[in-house]
Amino acid sequence: MLKLYIGSKNYSSWSMRPWVLMRQAGIPFEEVKLRFDSFAPDSQLKRSIAEVSPAGKVPVLVDDGFAIWDTMAIAEYLAEQFPDKSLWPGDKRARARARSVCAEMHSGFAALRGHCPMNVEASLPQVGPLGYRDKPAVRADVDRIVAMWAELLRQHGGPMLFGEFSIADAFYAPICMRFRTYGMPVPPHAADYIGRVCALPGVKAWIDDALAERDFREFEEPYRLAR
Repeated sequence: MLKLYIGSKNYSSWSMRPWVLMRQAGIPFEEVKLRFDSFAPDSQLKRSIAEVSPAGKVPVLVDDGFAIWDTMAIAEYLAEQFPDKSLWPGDKRARARARSVCAEMHSGFAALRGHCPMNVEASLPQVGPLGYRDKPAVRADVDRIVAMWAELLRQHGGPMLFGEFSIADAFYAPICMRFRTYGMPVPPHAADYIGRVCALPGVKAWIDDALAERDFREFEEPYRLAR
């Protein structure tokens, strides 16, 4: 069976992508969760993940002893291993666009990531509007995302970005968590899409598990001193 190494569900946006993708698509796997104790080279997290991946980061997918790291590589591997799951859109151009927006998510939106780190359990509705108002780079990231969502939902008719659930929705699920946690001001089409993503069984399962962790990590909490 496939084995997926992930970090804390409350905080690890990178881990969320392949986990939600596999869970929502019905791909069986064994979860190995590593606590975010520290990112220092000698931390238990780093020592544990180094045993399976030279990159030393989560997530890592292991298939019969073969490790695949990096979320894009994992997604592509799963799409090839499970062609019947239609993880990418069937149309060639839609597939290329889906890969484009996933790559944009993978390498971009640094300002939003820095200002709004993923924190599923928290409710900080004052943070998002202030960041959107006062930080031009955050505002540019948010505006780009909501415009992208609007275009894709209009082109493909929803309910997901490319009609049916795909890798693209799994990649943007952590953004939905960020927008929700920090009360980011978004237009109705984006709020509706966030609601639909959060209602997906795979995403709901991740949220439920994140809420059950109850593991406050100070270095992941820029806006709170305690839970």
